[in-house]
Amino acid sequence: MPQTNDQNSVLLTKEGLAKLEEELATLKSTGRKEVSARLAEAISYGDLSENSEYDEAKNQQAFIEGRILELEDQIKNAEIIADSGMDKGTIKIGSMVTLKREGDSEAHEYTIVGSTEADPMSHKISNESPVGEAILGKKAKDKVKVQTPGGLFEYTISKVA
Repeated sequence: MPQTNDQNSVLLTKEGLAKLEEELATLKSTGRKEVSARLAEAISYGDLSENSEYDEAKNQQAFIEGRILELEDQIKNAEIIADSGMDKGTIKIGSMVTLKREGDSEAHEYTIVGSTEADPMSHKISNESPVGEAILGKKAKDKVKVQTPGGLFEYTISKVA
């Protein structure tokens, strides 16, 4: 059965939570100090009505503060994906799976993660993506058909860890 979460919770691995906490700490310390220094310098130029440096610094400050709020919310609502010893052969969030697409010569290994951690270039696919959603609850040797924005594809699940 696919792993579910309530609407506010953010599914994360321990590593994903650590990355969010690190980014938050950096923004609160270094990011805020840098934008504060830029604002002070821009203000020193005088007339703020036509001061592009001031406008840019204010926009950067708004972005940093928005990102801090977003990260704090994600961390507060984080639900760590536990590696429960139950049903190791079934794909769930946190599973490493090897998939072979019909017609491809080689298989690829992916980790199923929550949407916050998804990074296809690092072979981390979201449980909410078409492929991730289709393989949740499946086992090795299962075949799944997945409708993606690129078309309909069939995958064979070679391995689940």
